[in-house]
Amino acid sequence: MSQKITTNSDIKDPSLAPQGLLRIEWASREMPVLKVIRERFTREKPLKGVRVSGCLHVTTETANLALVFKEGGAELALCASNPLSTQDDVTAALVTEYGIPVYAIKGEDTDTYYKHINAALDHKPQITLDDGADLVSTIHKKRTELIDTIIGGTEETTTGVIRLKSMEKEGKLKYPIIAVNEADTKHFFDNRYGTGQSTIDGITRATNILWAGKKVVVCGYGWCGKGITMRARGLGAHIVVTEVDPIRALEAVMDGYTVMPLLEAAKIGDIFITVTGDVSVIDKAHFLLMKDGAIVANSGHFNVEINIPALEKMAQKKRPIRSSVDEYTLPDGRHIFLLAEGRLINLAAAEGHPASVMDMSFANQALCVEHMVKREKAEPRVYPVPKEIDKEIGRLKLAAMGITIDTLTDEQKRYLESWEEGT
Repeated sequence: MSQKITTNSDIKDPSLAPQGLLRIEWASREMPVLKVIRERFTREKPLKGVRVSGCLHVTTETANLALVFKEGGAELALCASNPLSTQDDVTAALVTEYGIPVYAIKGEDTDTYYKHINAALDHKPQITLDDGADLVSTIHKKRTELIDTIIGGTEETTTGVIRLKSMEKEGKLKYPIIAVNEADTKHFFDNRYGTGQSTIDGITRATNILWAGKKVVVCGYGWCGKGITMRARGLGAHIVVTEVDPIRALEAVMDGYTVMPLLEAAKIGDIFITVTGDVSVIDKAHFLLMKDGAIVANSGHFNVEINIPALEKMAQKKRPIRSSVDEYTLPDGRHIFLLAEGRLINLAAAEGHPASVMDMSFANQALCVEHMVKREKAEPRVYPVPKEIDKEIGRLKLAAMGITIDTLTDEQKRYLESWEEGT
């Protein structure tokens, strides 16, 4: 192994590459759909010469996606979509062993974060991959000279889709984006099962708490919230859901959870988890009501869901008490524990989603990029994942699991397509 940087990059330590290679290999064992796509891309080279810049969590799973693009002929550059999610041994392996430019260091400050985004954009992408829309927003705000040559992009997460749809609504979006997050094979599995398990994993690693008997307040009952509540209840926790959407709140009630306003839940919760995609979900008024020892964590994309500046201002004292745990002491002596600086707890304190879940999410990324490259450039809008891609990924995943399903007969197809037959 060379452990030598042969491409323009900014990473922590190239000597970490051997460990990173082993972990990338381990993740690949749980990513059979991406393996099938990689084998085809290696033969067909559908992305030959296409410049791709990705702003993603640089993890073992992302590394396997990066190798799919490389084998498909793309010229790829990567930067991080979160300052705390980077796995430094993975960046070392990608740079030194595979020659993929990476600009990401775990724990980088905000200035470095955006410097890395701009470094990835210096590769003049024709395709963008985003997780949170920081790459796209930077292009539209500060790197507009790149827009004319961009074919399109993909967006991985709910928060990013919200931002991009806002840009589209205001007429600010200048090139087409496929919302990978909206695919059934993404949000059903990644958001529900992936976020559900990895959020519990991150909080457990950070705190070593016993979940059984705890009152867990989950703020938001979208697909991620559904996953977290499901897993926490499975560990014996008592679940309280807070919501602003009446339909989701009703669903949570019908699923057997207690639903109440957060100002009421703040008085009784042991653990608070935000997963809404909005700002200041947990605010000063809630901190004032929390009991001594309350644990606060975020599993939404950005660290704005918890009003950390308000907590900092309220606290008389702050100290790190464990890795990924900061203790805030309030004037009345109560302690509130904030995990992972309010950033994505599943990636900051653990390893993110299991590889078998990211297998489907990243298969969507790969096939959607191929789809955009092969077709004429579309209007600048946010598009859903083509249904045929979504279903093909589901089919491949079932095949990898050794599961077969029924198919419609010709008679059944005709019946479903007709309107004449009734009772």
